[in-house]
Order: sequence, then C-alpha cells, then structure tokens
Amino acid sequence: MIRGMGIRSSIATPILVRGSLWGALGIGTTAEHFPVESERRLADFTELIATAIANAEAQAELAASRARIVASADEARRRIERDLHDGAQQRLVTLALKLRLTRRDVPADLEELAAKLDDVASGLNDALEELRELARGIHPPILARGGLGPALKALARRSVVAVDLTVGVTGRLPEPMEIAVYYVVSEALTNVAKHSLATNVTVNVDETEEGVSVRVCDDGLGGADFVRGSGLVGLRDRVEALGGRIALQSAPGRGTSLSVFLPSSGTATEGASRSHS
Repeated sequence: MIRGMGIRSSIATPILVRGSLWGALGIGTTAEHFPVESERRLADFTELIATAIANAEAQAELAASRARIVASADEARRRIERDLHDGAQQRLVTLALKLRLTRRDVPADLEELAAKLDDVASGLNDALEELRELARGIHPPILARGGLGPALKALARRSVVAVDLTVGVTGRLPEPMEIAVYYVVSEALTNVAKHSLATNVTVNVDETEEGVSVRVCDDGLGGADFVRGSGLVGLRDRVEALGGRIALQSAPGRGTSLSVFLPSSGTATEGASRSHS
C-alpha cells in the first residue's frame, strides 16, 4: 500500500507520556530522502505533542480531584447536619419540653423562681434556634427533601433584603448541581445583606438542555471582587469543579451581578448519577 502511494522513505517516533507509550507519529515522503534534520524536528514536535497530552491529562485529573473534594465535603456537611438534628437538637427540644412542664408546676407564690425558669426557657429556645440556623448553613435538609424550589424560597424568606425570586427548574436536578446552585444563591444573598446596602435583589434560576444558569443582581454599592471575598472564592472553586463558569460584575456605585452556568453534562452529571442511584 505504501509503495502504491509512491512513498519511498518514512520516519516514525514514539509518543511517550510520563514514561509510558501513548502512541506514535510517522511521516512519509515520495522523495528518496528526507531533508536534513527531519528526524530531529519530528522528535521535537513529538515532544511538544507529549507535553500537551500530559498537560491535558493533568487538567482532567485536577478537575476530577476537585470534584471529589467538593463531593466529599458535601457528604461531610450532610453527616454533620444529621448528627446535629438527631443529637443535639433533639436533646435541646426534650429539655425545653421538660422545662415547660416544670414551669407549669411552680406554685403561683414563687414568682421569682417562675421568672428564672422563664429566663432559662427563653435562653434554651434561642440556643435551639441558633443550632437550627447553624445546621441549615451546614447543609439545608429542605434541599434534600424538596429540591431547589422550596430551598431557594426559604432563603428568600430569611433574607433581610427584599428578594424577587424566579426559579425556572422543573423536577430535580443532579444533586451536585442542586447543592452548587443553593450555595451560589445563599452566599450571594449573604454578601448583599452584609456589604451592599441594597434595597432589592433579583434571583433568576433557569434550566435549559445545556445546563442551569443562575443570576443574582442587586442595586447596592457594588465593588465586590473575588480577591477580597473568601466566600466568592469558595463558590468559584465549587462551580469550576463541576465544569461550570462564574462571572462577577460589580462596578462601584452600580450594584453587583453574579452569573453562574453549570453544564448538564460532565462531572456534575456523573456525581449525580452516583448520589441518586
């Protein structure tokens, strides 16, 4: 076949990636001989190919490693939330009920004791609510039970800034995507409340065949960036670990717009298939 093509001379060199044979590269010519230094040039070009392949494989391994770290952290969050709910929270609820029963048995003439018990009960209820809020921050159980819609509505209700929320997601998303969207909105609303002095924030979550997009915009002071915001850096790591994109526009005095896109294929889908199986 080679003779039929008129090829009279050829050169080939192996493509070695990290010491292992990945493939080979060969060239042929109809001339009797190759130009001078053709072998060296081919070897140099093959080294460039091997370096590019090694870099691509390293990037893929890094992305997979980041995704595993995010998934592991989310599982740890779920476990801590369950432990708090089944342990400390239930214990505090039981103690609060016992305290109420004890308060009812206090004679009317022991007003000072009754007042002290009421004070303890109030402190116990405050501690229980703080613990519940902490558990929601670690991993919101409403997200696992009801999906994005109810979870984002709960975030909007708790926000100290008025939220105009639109969720265009039907059904359940892959679990890693749901968690990522939730924390994007949660962190954005937290930043709005802490730093922006905004009076209104708009949250839009849309689903397409390509993936899910999230956009959070406020009318506050602006000036946010990834450098000073550790929470935003964490969001970027989470989004990029799922193969997504994140962009921030926050010119001083012109409000802040946070945009995120998570693809429906790739790491997110793979993680979801494992977690929902």
